[in-house]
Amino acid sequence: MSRMLAVARESWPIRGVFRISRGARTEAEVVLVTITDGETVGRGECVPYTRYGESIDSVIGQIQSVAEAIAGGMDRSALLDALPAGAARNAVDCALWDLEAKSRGLPAWKLAGLAGAPQPVTTVYTLSVDSPDAMGAAARENAHRPRLKLKMTGDGEDLARVTKIRENAPGVDLVVDANEAWSIDSYLEIAPKLAELGVSMIEQPLPAGDDAALVGAPRATVVCADESCHDTATLDGLEGKYDMVNIKLDKTGGLTEALRLKAEAEKRGFRVMVGCMIGTSLAMAPGMIVSQGAEIVDLDAPLLLAKDRDPCMTYNGSTVMPPEPALWG
Repeated sequence: MSRMLAVARESWPIRGVFRISRGARTEAEVVLVTITDGETVGRGECVPYTRYGESIDSVIGQIQSVAEAIAGGMDRSALLDALPAGAARNAVDCALWDLEAKSRGLPAWKLAGLAGAPQPVTTVYTLSVDSPDAMGAAARENAHRPRLKLKMTGDGEDLARVTKIRENAPGVDLVVDANEAWSIDSYLEIAPKLAELGVSMIEQPLPAGDDAALVGAPRATVVCADESCHDTATLDGLEGKYDMVNIKLDKTGGLTEALRLKAEAEKRGFRVMVGCMIGTSLAMAPGMIVSQGAEIVDLDAPLLLAKDRDPCMTYNGSTVMPPEPALWG
């Protein structure tokens, strides 16, 4: 039966303003892909990211370039060769997973070869960049959560931010995300002090492509690759620099490659984090499959939105429940 692909852009408002070292935003711009075979509908969502040279228009163009092939029956394996790792392939790949699961009457986790149904996971809750006092106040409001992820900016106030956060959330595990904003000198200076404050992981301290100085650098705590890690092919360049990798479907180009990356990373001895861009529950749902067994899970994006899809993922505090089939998979 012939299939049809449709693509649409959507905007979802964020609660307040979300800031990282590269800028601020008040809405999440996403791309929705729908694939139907005439009887069943599969959906996937992606978040184009300017850091990787993507825009809404460029991603939609990539998706439309494979529409005819998808209609002719292109599968997920062939899609890996048809599009590069990135947001466009992610949306199409996840829509194909959803379509196959629904058309075969099998949950996506069985198609993925998991030994059992996905279990609930605990997500970090992200505090976006602000003044030390403002981030401290946000930490106080979220001190009941088991783990906070702190966005840093490299402006000289990062240690003050974490100090204030620790004062206001004394029992919470803290992980820090520099988003490439530090130099090797600032990393070497601040990392031991962050470790003393109980920071258990530092994510992407140096710019991707300029992180060779991490080889042999002292380790005050775990260092995780984010912007430096995209798909399985990037693992060779991470050896000796990082202890952990952050797997995001918008970087891997979908669940298919994310599962491959996770398996290969674990085989090489990397610890695993599963993360996300700021999207809706539809973007988080496939990530639940990759998150099984991951050491750190960051699927909190719907908690940062002013509204979400219906149906949506269920969050009990920081506990994320597996998605219902009506949403995805």
